[in-house]
Amino acid sequence: MAGEFLVAGKLFKKRYQVSITLGNAKSVDLYVSKGEADSKPICVQVKTLRRPNCFLIKPEDINKAYVYVFVILETKSPDIEEYFIVTGEEIINNMPKFFGKNFDKPNKMPGITLGTLRAYLGK
Repeated sequence: MAGEFLVAGKLFKKRYQVSITLGNAKSVDLYVSKGEADSKPICVQVKTLRRPNCFLIKPEDINKAYVYVFVILETKSPDIEEYFIVTGEEIINNMPKFFGKNFDKPNKMPGITLGTLRAYLGK
C-alpha cells in the first residue's frame, strides 16, 4: 500500500483528483481524473517493490485500459523512490518485450523485469 499512497500523493501534487480503493478483492488501485465534471476517470494499477527486482504480474491480468505504475521504494538514494509508468495497451501490444519471448507459456511466476521498464522511468 505504500506505493499506492505515494503515487496518489504525487498525483494530488500535480492537481489530479484521486480516489484510493481499499480491500482485498479490488480490481484497480486508484481512480484518477483531472477534476473536470466531464472527465472520465483513469484506472491506475500500482505494483510496488521494496528493492529492485522483477514485478510479478500475469500477462492475462494486464488491462488495456489501465495505466500501470511500477514503484521501487528503496533505491540508491534512501529518500527517493523510482516510478515507471506505462499503459496497459503498450504492455499488451509488446508482450514479448515486457514478459520475455515465452510470455505465452505457462509460468508459475511471470513478471516484468526492471531492465524492460528503465525506458519508462518517471514518464
